[in-house]
Amino acid sequence: MLLQVILEGLGLGALLVLVCAIGILKGAVGMVHLYSDTVQQRCIELGLTTKERIRRKAIVLKIVCLSIYIAYVWLCVYTLNGASRFLTVFWQCFVILSVMNLIDRFGIDGYWVGHTKAWVIPGTEDLMPYISKTDKYRKWLAGTVGMAVISIILAGIGMLL
Repeated sequence: MLLQVILEGLGLGALLVLVCAIGILKGAVGMVHLYSDTVQQRCIELGLTTKERIRRKAIVLKIVCLSIYIAYVWLCVYTLNGASRFLTVFWQCFVILSVMNLIDRFGIDGYWVGHTKAWVIPGTEDLMPYISKTDKYRKWLAGTVGMAVISIILAGIGMLL
């Protein structure tokens, strides 16, 4: 079962990579809402985007993507795996979300953003690296704790239904 849950986490990670790839399809400025305020401000000054467009994309990403990610996890854990007990639901959700978090931290942030030109926004190169060490620590902490909290919530909701 653990291997299956890890594979489901890889599927969720692939979904995240797909979202990012679509987001930067017309250039990295398409995902500038994920960058620091300094980079966002520079993009506005350069006329590459507007504050409203950044705000709107951030909201859409949160609503649409988080809904899809949660639905995916829910489908895997409750429907495919047939989990019904709190601890079983919790650990499966946590593993799936943690695998996605690892793909995000190492694959997307560590390699794709950190070592390729795909995420470079022309005119902001002097602001690189886009993800500072402090941001990396925050993302690791928020990702780990966040995935645990989301897993507890999903398991709790499942027990109520």
